[in-house]
Amino acid sequence: MEEADIVVVGGGSGGSAAAGRLSEDGRYSVVLLEAGGRNTGLRTRIPGFIAFQTEKTNWRYETVPQAGLNGRSGFQPRGRGLGGSSAINAMLYLRGNRWDYDNWAALGCTGWSYDEVLPWFRRSECNARGADALHGGDGPLHVCDQRSPHAGSIEFVEAARNLQIPVNEDFNGVSQAGVGLYQVTQHKGERWSAARAYLGTARANLDIRTDVITERVLFEDGRACGVAYRQGGVERTLRARRAVVLAGGVFGTPQLLMLSGIGPAAHLREHNIAVRVDRAAVGANLQDHVDYVAAFETEGTHFLGQSLKGTVKMAGAMIEWFRKRTGTMTSPFAESGGFLTIAADAPAPDVQVHFVPVVLEDHGRIKVKAHGFSCHVCVLRPESRGTVRLRSADAAAAALIDPAFLTDRRDMELLKNGVRAMYRILQSPPLSAHQPRDRHPVDLDDNEALEALIRARADTIYHPVGTARMGSDDGAVCDPRLRVRGVGALYVADASVMPKLVSGNTNAPSIMIGERCAAFVMDDLGA
Repeated sequence: MEEADIVVVGGGSGGSAAAGRLSEDGRYSVVLLEAGGRNTGLRTRIPGFIAFQTEKTNWRYETVPQAGLNGRSGFQPRGRGLGGSSAINAMLYLRGNRWDYDNWAALGCTGWSYDEVLPWFRRSECNARGADALHGGDGPLHVCDQRSPHAGSIEFVEAARNLQIPVNEDFNGVSQAGVGLYQVTQHKGERWSAARAYLGTARANLDIRTDVITERVLFEDGRACGVAYRQGGVERTLRARRAVVLAGGVFGTPQLLMLSGIGPAAHLREHNIAVRVDRAAVGANLQDHVDYVAAFETEGTHFLGQSLKGTVKMAGAMIEWFRKRTGTMTSPFAESGGFLTIAADAPAPDVQVHFVPVVLEDHGRIKVKAHGFSCHVCVLRPESRGTVRLRSADAAAAALIDPAFLTDRRDMELLKNGVRAMYRILQSPPLSAHQPRDRHPVDLDDNEALEALIRARADTIYHPVGTARMGSDDGAVCDPRLRVRGVGALYVADASVMPKLVSGNTNAPSIMIGERCAAFVMDDLGA
């Protein structure tokens, strides 16, 4: 039987951080099992290749039909391979709001207040601006300002400024509110995924195995003692002498817990899975940022787009990237945006906007032969709650994903007002000087028409969390030290542990969770 001290399942953002830190001092042997490949090619190194991912790098999940979206199935892209979603995302470095973490602590997540998580954000970060009280300067995760932001993205910031919305130079600073250009996880013009940050150095005690399907966690005397997995059609067993860390992501982690007998008892019995721990919260509490995208066409080629001239420009951008690592191919595309407060009683900004200097339809999957721009607006702290459930007892079968978008009336009301606020910016100079043509015009004062348009077009902006939530209550899946309750030596190191969705993009928080999980494991082992 194969053996290691620690087995980490999943090489995404949290798993990369956990495996990297757990193997750092050479004390313990660590095996990392990843379902995808190594993600070392140009497809994941060139930032501007966001729109050109394939099934090798993107799981391309679909949700079950969504009642709140007129019965449509939503798209759920998730990174496949080392680095997980950090290998294919928009690279925006955002932590959320101070209030989010203080609220976690108030909910029973002891040790997770903002002041307590800040050192872990700083530890992970290597910000090109340098270290200060809120930022790290020598961590493994490179963070920098964009090298070549599009003029239209800067015009968005100016349009908001003309409405007296403050410009924010640092969304991870003292205040989150306002608009500006986002910082990105890049280094010298290349994407800097969690895998490049934490797994880039070969270590004798770190064994990384890719193209692996982990089928279940194994237990002995109530403790996790290893995993059963399949690689190349061959069934294998890997023993973990000290701990197992799950980092399969918000969909993969609850799926593996359920396949291992930890989850809602009735649901497990439906799939003939023996119940080890009856835990209703496994696969529950799914939260995601529901998002509406407005799209506008413009004359000329000021903005990016599909035309003969646009194609020639993109070819030139590719050459520029290979020569200098600058230009359009370093773009995260969601280059500017910000955080707005809509509800008067909101404890923190409650909607986020992302401006994109190209026309987007259906997550970029529909090609539009026009130049123009798009803008997202999402509900930051949604009230709707969904689930992840087993499709079958086969680990290779994708789980059933139900975010239950817009099933809580409060989310729809906030999103409508967020759309109106976004349009006020888009209709202001200098953006208005381009005379943009709305591809989906609507009377913003007509509540019914606006709601119908939102239900016809809204979807995720790719921030699912919460399906193995931590807490101090009896119903929590994990305790605040990320140990799975009801068994021993089993931990979770990804965004599924979040009790509530943070007010912003989730990649940086996922990496922070991986950092903390590694520290908890090492502390429990007496290291």
